[in-house]
Amino acid sequence: MFENVAIAPPDPILGLTETFKADPNPDKINLSVGVYKDATGKTPVLETVKEAEKRILAQEDSKGYLPMTGEPVYCARLQELLFGEGHEIITSKRAATAQCPGGTGALRVVGDYLHTLHPDASLWLSDPTWANHNTIFDAAGVECKKYSYRDPKTNGLDFGAMYESIKKIPKGDAILLHGCCHNPTGIDPTPEQWALIGDLLAKQGVLPLVDFAYQGLANGIEDDRAGLLELVKKVQQLLICSSFSKNFGLYRERIGALTVVGDNKEQADTVMSQVKLRIRYNYSNPPSHGGQIVATVLSDPQLKAQWIEEVADIRNRINEMRHLFVKTLKDKGVTQDFSSIIEQRGMFSFSGLNKDQVNRLREEYSIYIVGSGRINVAGMTKDNMDRLCDAIKAVL
Repeated sequence: MFENVAIAPPDPILGLTETFKADPNPDKINLSVGVYKDATGKTPVLETVKEAEKRILAQEDSKGYLPMTGEPVYCARLQELLFGEGHEIITSKRAATAQCPGGTGALRVVGDYLHTLHPDASLWLSDPTWANHNTIFDAAGVECKKYSYRDPKTNGLDFGAMYESIKKIPKGDAILLHGCCHNPTGIDPTPEQWALIGDLLAKQGVLPLVDFAYQGLANGIEDDRAGLLELVKKVQQLLICSSFSKNFGLYRERIGALTVVGDNKEQADTVMSQVKLRIRYNYSNPPSHGGQIVATVLSDPQLKAQWIEEVADIRNRINEMRHLFVKTLKDKGVTQDFSSIIEQRGMFSFSGLNKDQVNRLREEYSIYIVGSGRINVAGMTKDNMDRLCDAIKAVL
């Protein structure tokens, strides 16, 4: 049966990493895959994660299966992180959470849920969005459409066009919104704009799906939920996909979650019962280790405070690289305006480089950037900045 199987095309992001690893150039630079790197170019293990693992190793007495929705303590701490302790959604029990294998796993569960329970619904994605959004939902059989987002002239948010395109979304469809640190642009709506979006979605009967993968990397753990909190003031029903890959550095542990918010507890539990069926035929129940780490840290006030400081260090280094990148390009005489990158947040920015320029950077300078021009700012360091900016100047 295998004789006529064709080779699949490489993943547009992870495939670049494979090519990067095979590149013999000692000065190669990887700005493609979304992984945080410290000032030395390594992906560190947080100190709070190490301490949590010590405690888990000392106390763990079973490797039995978790429930389909995962560890209850993890799910409870996640909801507090999303909404804040004592929020009405939590006290009224209008939210139900399922631990999932990464944010990607949560998104796939949503795709299966929408395809089965709401087969006529289309899912609207920002233009642009994370490349894997399209493939995840296409694999799940969900029709995807686009709404306006980025203004190519300013490299900022075109909120007017975004608002007008959302107006055209039919009742009963769903829309994917990035909770903060929009991937790939780094451009986010203001809290006031989030409130307007919420009013519009509530009026139209459109279901929001919030992809919340970078909490803490924009302005802070609490500040970064401002958009979500504005949204839940306006809409009663929504889905939230969370990830702890970036803000805990738990990339290989695959730890995320899907949270359902309904009109009331009964409705949230009913929807979660359908989510559990999707989980059962997909991966049955989630892996434990990453969830144990997050639950341990967030349940200990001292560890949680230390973790918030570690996230701030990550955020500050990324923002420092944003400023240094723009300054270095300017100092080298590049006349193209890259100043918008300073205002953007999170690990990613839209550079404005076209495919030909991206290809030249890879082929001539061993600098790896996604074909769309998205750059992982966290891959920049003080040591590689001069070489990076010299190469960009050469291809512009």
